[in-house]
Amino acid sequence: MKLNHILAATDLSAPARHAVERAALVSKDTAATLDLLHVANLAPLERLRQLMGATPADMEQRVLDAARQKFHDLAAALQQRFGVAADTHVVTGSLLAELAKKADGLSADLLVCGAKGESIIRHFALGTTALRVLGMTTCPVLVVKQPPHEPYRRLLVPVDFSPSSLRAIHQARSIAPQADIVLLHAFDVPFEGQLRYASVDEDTINRYRIVAKQEAIQKLRTLRDEAGLTPGGSSMVVLHGDAALRIIEQEQERDCDLIVMGKHGESLLAEMLLGSVTKHVLGDSQGDILVSV
Repeated sequence: MKLNHILAATDLSAPARHAVERAALVSKDTAATLDLLHVANLAPLERLRQLMGATPADMEQRVLDAARQKFHDLAAALQQRFGVAADTHVVTGSLLAELAKKADGLSADLLVCGAKGESIIRHFALGTTALRVLGMTTCPVLVVKQPPHEPYRRLLVPVDFSPSSLRAIHQARSIAPQADIVLLHAFDVPFEGQLRYASVDEDTINRYRIVAKQEAIQKLRTLRDEAGLTPGGSSMVVLHGDAALRIIEQEQERDCDLIVMGKHGESLLAEMLLGSVTKHVLGDSQGDILVSV
C-alpha cells in the first residue's frame, strides 16, 4: 500500500504546527505529495455583524488575506526545513465538511491534524461526527500530539483479527516504512464474568485463559506472516484485559511513538462502538494516533 497524497489541516495555531511538520516529515520519507488546508473561522465576523448590524465590506477579505500570508510563510518554513513543497488552500465553512470535500477532491491517502484547537480530535470528543467523516472519506487520519523530531521509530498496532487488522498494518507500514511494528492483541475469556458468577473455580478460569492466549498467539503469527512482517522488524504481544488500558500501557512500556487504531468492523454500529476505545486512546495516549479505516 503506497502513500501518494497527504492532506494536512491546520488552524494556524502553535500546536497545529506540529501536525503540518509531521505531515512534511512523512511526505519527505514516503515521497508523497503534500497539501495544506486552513478552514478560516469567520464566526467572530458574524458576531460583529450581529452587534453592529454590519461589518466593513472588506473585513472578511482582510481576514482571508492575513490567513493566506501566514499560510504562505508556514509553507516556506516547511520547504526550508524538510525540502518539501506543499500546496496551500484557504477556504471558509465547516471544518469537517471542507476537510472531507478537499480529501475527496485530492484523492488523499492520509489526513493529518493536530490534537488541540479547532481540529478533528475535538469532534471525536464530541461524538461520532468525525467517525462519520472517516466513513465518507475512507481515508485514514493521523492525529499529531508531539513535535516531530525524527521519523516514527516504533509503531503499536492493536489488532482484533477482523479484516481491518490487516489494513491497519499495511497503513502503518505505508507512513513509516522503516519503523519497527509491535502487534498487540488484548483478549478476554469468553463469558468469564458468567463463569465466575456460577462459582467456577479460578483454576478452571485460568486454564481457559491459557487456552485463549495460545489461540491468540497462533492467530497473531498468522496475521504477521500474512502482512509480510519479519520477526526481526516486528514483535507480538498478547495480554489479558481491557483493550484500551492495555494499549496505553504498552505504548509506554515499549516506547512507541505512534499507535495505529484499526476499525473494528464494517457496520455503523461497529463504527459507533469503535468510538469508545478510540476516544480513550486519543485522550490518554502520549504519542500520535493513526485512525485506520
